Amino acid sequence: MTSHQATATAPATATAPVIPQLSRSRSQLHPKAMASLKVVVSGAAGQIAYSLLPLICSGQVFGPEQRVQLRLLDLPFAQEALQGVKMELQDCAFNLVDEIVLTDDLEVAFKDVDVAVLVGGFPRKQGMQRKDLIEKNVAIFKAQGEAIEKFASRDVRVLVVANPANTNCLIAMQHAPSIPRRNFSALTRLDHERLRSFLVERVNEEKSKKGEQTKVTSKDVRNCIIWGNHSSTQVPDCTHVTVHEHNNTVAPLTAHVDDQAWIETALVKDVQERGAAIIKARKLSSAMSAAAAIGAHLRDWFHGTKDGEFVSMAICSDGNTYNVPEGLIYSFPVRCDGKGNYEVVEGLEINDRVAKMMYVTATELQDEKQDAVTILASPEHQ
Repeated sequence: MTSHQATATAPATATAPVIPQLSRSRSQLHPKAMASLKVVVSGAAGQIAYSLLPLICSGQVFGPEQRVQLRLLDLPFAQEALQGVKMELQDCAFNLVDEIVLTDDLEVAFKDVDVAVLVGGFPRKQGMQRKDLIEKNVAIFKAQGEAIEKFASRDVRVLVVANPANTNCLIAMQHAPSIPRRNFSALTRLDHERLRSFLVERVNEEKSKKGEQTKVTSKDVRNCIIWGNHSSTQVPDCTHVTVHEHNNTVAPLTAHVDDQAWIETALVKDVQERGAAIIKARKLSSAMSAAAAIGAHLRDWFHGTKDGEFVSMAICSDGNTYNVPEGLIYSFPVRCDGKGNYEVVEGLEINDRVAKMMYVTATELQDEKQDAVTILASPEHQ
């Protein structure tokens, strides 16, 4: 174990409390909500953005009355393709879009933006180690962090999607020191929804075996958790999942799925390896589902999570009560208040199995952080 790993301590088991509710009015929106929202999307000529942009422009992300100004950022060689994306957005005749700016210039892209969705990054290629991927992305996210620091709104919300998302987010955050750390997040909502989808399928299989005619949907399976890194060490946690039936009954997952071995092994592996399975089948990485997860992440961040529910966001670990080392971007269960703020759901009971996995994923994130620090200290990045 290296010296920086030694600081990671396995999370202690906590006593399960009554989970507090955020005090808010559902009608309260983020302060910027009714002004035209300036949104930059990087990697805007890519697959994920192609599925994401219609969601933003149609009001499915920031609200049906929220006007937007789009800054579409990509590399110089992608500008012609980006023109095609702009033409398609124009042809959709979205009534909420005030402006679409195409650029490869960071100042133009980030000037006064309220929301930054950082999708573009150097893609992982066959044979690349995670450290190699970090090295390729350090310069990108250092530059974008510096641009956020210099040009963006002081209240900007930043969502990093490009992998390794947690560490890319950390690099950007560290290079925008005047922006509150809590304004930065990385995407683990896709993993969260993958877990939920597997659970919906299994609950319905069990109901069919019992001869039950009613089915559950994704809105009925609540409070999945993804802890840690958006990687194969992520921790899919079903401990606090509840299933809501159409007759208004609520039961824990185990009331429907009495198969702890599946919950603790096969399910975890399926969620952790889902991205690789999609690449194998499609020969391309997740795009449509990633865009949907980005939309859900931002929608909840700006408009609030539903009462009694929490979702997964990778955020700065400073001040957490789950014994996760500080100074990481780590996925936690959170609630959002509808005004652009979130809070970690505290006091959840963590069993020994989950605690050990949380330690492993924290250690991986510390390794990634140390790799990034080493790379940033090298002469070529000074």
